[in-house]
Amino acid sequence: MVSRTFTFTRRKFLATSAATSAALASSAVFAPAVRAAAKLLKLGFVSPQTGPLAAFAEADNYNLGLVRDTLKGGLKIGSTTYNVEIVVKDSQSNPNRAAEVAKDLIVKDEVNLMLVASTPETTNPVSTQCEIEGVPCVSTAAPWQPYFIGRQANPGDAKTWKPFENTFHFFWGLEDVIAAYTNMWGQVSTNKSVGGLFPNDGDGNAWGDKMVGFPPVLDKLGYKLADPGRYQDLTDDFSAQIAAFKQAQAEIITGVVIPPDFTTFWNQANQKGFRPKVASIGKAILFPVALDALGKAGNNLSCEVWWSPAFPFKSSLSGVSSADLAKGYTTATGKPWTQPIGFAHALFEVAADVLKRSADPTDPKANVASIAATNLETIVGPVKFGSDALPPFARKNISKTPIVGGQWRLGADGKYQIVIVDNQTAPNIPTGGKMEVIT
Repeated sequence: MVSRTFTFTRRKFLATSAATSAALASSAVFAPAVRAAAKLLKLGFVSPQTGPLAAFAEADNYNLGLVRDTLKGGLKIGSTTYNVEIVVKDSQSNPNRAAEVAKDLIVKDEVNLMLVASTPETTNPVSTQCEIEGVPCVSTAAPWQPYFIGRQANPGDAKTWKPFENTFHFFWGLEDVIAAYTNMWGQVSTNKSVGGLFPNDGDGNAWGDKMVGFPPVLDKLGYKLADPGRYQDLTDDFSAQIAAFKQAQAEIITGVVIPPDFTTFWNQANQKGFRPKVASIGKAILFPVALDALGKAGNNLSCEVWWSPAFPFKSSLSGVSSADLAKGYTTATGKPWTQPIGFAHALFEVAADVLKRSADPTDPKANVASIAATNLETIVGPVKFGSDALPPFARKNISKTPIVGGQWRLGADGKYQIVIVDNQTAPNIPTGGKMEVIT
C-alpha cells in the first residue's frame, strides 16, 4: 500500500471537538481588516508548520502576507466584490492531525475552497476529507502518484483506480524525478550500483514501489538497486542500510528522506567510511538549513529542483517574478529562499483564478467545475488539468509542473547555493553548471 488515508465521521468529530477546541483556537486567521457589507469567501489552508516536515511551511507566513495584501480590497467576481478570509491550520506533520483540522475547516469554518500543501502526510488526509464532504480542494507539493494512488480504495490494483470528484493536485510525478536524477547521474562515471533509502511513509513506499517507483526504471536503464527495506521515520540508527550499501558497492545513493533522518544517515555514513560518488535525495535536502547542519559534508549533494529564482515564470496574482519572490522573502526574513515558496504562492494564484471564473464562488459544484477548467500560467509554470501527459485515470485530477536536477555547492562565504546542473526534463529552465562527484 502506497500510503494510508485517515477518515473521521461527522459524529466522531462533533463528539470530540470540545476537547480539541483549545488547540484549534491557536490557528491563524488572515482576513481584510475591514469587511464592510461585502460578501465573504473563506479559504482553508493546511500545511505542516511544526514537526519534522516544518521546513516545507517555513515561508507560509510570508506568502500569506503577500496574498493578504494583494486581496485586501476584496476579490471582484462579476459585479460582486467579495472579501476573502484565509483560515490557516497546522497539520503538525501528522496525518491524523491533518484530517482533524480539515474536518474542522469544513464543519466549523465552512470554507468555500480548501488549499493544502507539502507531502502526502498532509495532502492526502486533507484531500480525503474534502472528497468525502464534497468540498472543492486544490493541493500541491507531493508527487502525484502517492497523492492519487495512495488515496485509492485498493492502491495495489491499478484496474480499480478511479478519478476523484472534488479534489485536484498540481506537482510533478515519480517519472519526472527519476528522469531528473538519472540525467544527473549520467553526467558522471559510476558503477551504476544504487542504494535506496525509502522510509515507511507515503513518499517512501511510492518511490520504492516495484511497479510505479524507482525499481523498474532503474532496472531498464541498467542500474542495480540495493533496497534494504522500509525503515521508520525518525530512526536513529542507519547501520543496517549503510552495511547493505557497502556490500552492494553502491556509488549512488537515492531516496526520499525527512530532513532529520538524512542528517543522521549522512553523518553515520561518514563515520563508517561510506562515501558514495553521488547522493540524490528527495525531501531532506531541499532546504539550505539541512545543508548547513551537514557543514562541509553537504557539498555536491543533489536533489530535484521544482522551483528556484532561475525559473522563468511570474505570479498571475501579483505579477512578481520567481527571482523577485525569492529575493523578497530573503529581504523580509534574512533567510535563504526555499523551493516550497513558489508552490505555496501558486496555490493562492490558482484559488483566486478559480473563484474569479466560478459561476458561483459560494457553490461547491461550481467551484469544482472551475478547478477542472483551470488553464493558468503561475509562478511555478502552467497549471492545467486534463493533459494527455498523464495516464488516462489521473488526467482529470492532476496537472504536472516542471522539474530539473540541481546540486548544492558550498561557496567561499560558507553558504550553500543550489546550481541547476541538468534541464533535459524542462529545457526552458536554464542550467548553471555541470554535475560533479562528491569528494
